[in-house]
Amino acid sequence: MRVILLLSVFVLFLNCEDKKTTKKNKIDSSQTVNTEEDFVEDMEDTTSTAKRRYPVLDSKKAMYFFLEYDKNNKENKVRITTDLGSIDILLFEETKYHRANFIFLTKQNYFNGTQFYRVIDNFMIQAGNSDDKKTARKRAHIGKYLLPPDTNRGFKHDRGVISMPSSEIDNPHKLASPFEFFIVQQKGGAHFLDGDYTIFGKVINGMDVVDKIAAVETDESDWPLRNIFIRKVEIIK
Repeated sequence: MRVILLLSVFVLFLNCEDKKTTKKNKIDSSQTVNTEEDFVEDMEDTTSTAKRRYPVLDSKKAMYFFLEYDKNNKENKVRITTDLGSIDILLFEETKYHRANFIFLTKQNYFNGTQFYRVIDNFMIQAGNSDDKKTARKRAHIGKYLLPPDTNRGFKHDRGVISMPSSEIDNPHKLASPFEFFIVQQKGGAHFLDGDYTIFGKVINGMDVVDKIAAVETDESDWPLRNIFIRKVEIIK
């Protein structure tokens, strides 16, 4: 009887009408606007392109690919230029697959033209997606894959860290969605996320820009009413 009562309380909590509180306990890429049909359609669009340098990735190939990629691509500092200013980020060597993935996507110019598509003030800002079909084509060309979580490196979801959301689709183990990322903006950090999402870097310059992005007005889905684009992501070291 006590178990049933506890379950009832838990369900009631999850259905709480406080929208921000509910969303604070959930970081995922479920708001991804590119559908499975987009991937199939746009993958067909890439078949006529010139010979590619890298293979089309899937979840089976990705780990070995990034293990090898890591050996010759050791860069660890990037600059994210947004509509509201620049954010410099240090990527952690300890989470090598996630660092290598971010460097790889940066060199493929994937992030250019994507948006901060989910913003919750005093919590986090999430980016790496777009409602532009070009983003779907980029993903299709690179491949469809997830990365395993790497959450035991001692990092905490302090203010300013960069972490990787998980995909909700067929994903009981919180595998990471590699095309997207979020930056913790909450004062004092968001430590209830620790152990669930992979922290792979931190902001070393530009937290004022993060705060500006977090403060913009949003719709009921936390999408900024004024689109905030990532104009360029570049390696600075």
